[in-house]
Amino acid sequence: MQHMNKTWKILAISSSRVGNSAYLEMAVPMIAEHLGTDRKKIAFIPFAAADGDYEGYNNKVKEALSSLPYEIIVAAGEDAARTIEECEGVMVGGGNTFKLLHDLYELDLVDLIKRKVDEGVPYIGWSAGANLTGLSIGTTNDMPIIEPRSFKAFGFLPFQINPHYYNQVTEGFNGETRDMRLEEYLKVNPDRLVVGLPEGTALILKDGILRYEGKEPAIVFSAGSEGVVREEMNGGSDLSGRLL
Repeated sequence: MQHMNKTWKILAISSSRVGNSAYLEMAVPMIAEHLGTDRKKIAFIPFAAADGDYEGYNNKVKEALSSLPYEIIVAAGEDAARTIEECEGVMVGGGNTFKLLHDLYELDLVDLIKRKVDEGVPYIGWSAGANLTGLSIGTTNDMPIIEPRSFKAFGFLPFQINPHYYNQVTEGFNGETRDMRLEEYLKVNPDRLVVGLPEGTALILKDGILRYEGKEPAIVFSAGSEGVVREEMNGGSDLSGRLL
């Protein structure tokens, strides 16, 4: 079992939308609860955007969270480390997980963000940003459009995350389903757990307590003696004793 730092405040959201909701609409209450109602300077990490329009991405996030009292500042380029160093919260947006982790390693920001979280600075990530809260990005849904220095992620949560989890079976389609791909991962990595987070759901770690929030059940995949075991977790579940 991995040692968990009780100062860690982690909000891992599966997606930026659920159904036909507006961008980050469903995340606003969770983010407000996680960060509190005081004005805070939040460093926004935009590197998952493959088009490189980081200011545009930052503005999109600021507009979506305009009802909240935070100063959201894009952390990119030569000022990225300073922005993160001075922040009171770290927010990591969705997009391509490989691009996100590649750029974090290239700019030597991985250890800096881990240190800030160790110091008690809250972390919020959705989609690709949620992927990075786990041990590695080996269970992302994204295409590897660029090769990061390592697949190793932040490791705030001692298991794998699969955001946007949905095991769709399409008639006439002969490729792998989501469950089949996750089962492949566990055949090669039988010591790992994988948590499939449906859209609109989240994992919240605070004061050493991990809970799952969502209307749809999450799925925990693990390697058993007779194949992959698939277990459901309902919203409101305290997972501290099982997954931490």
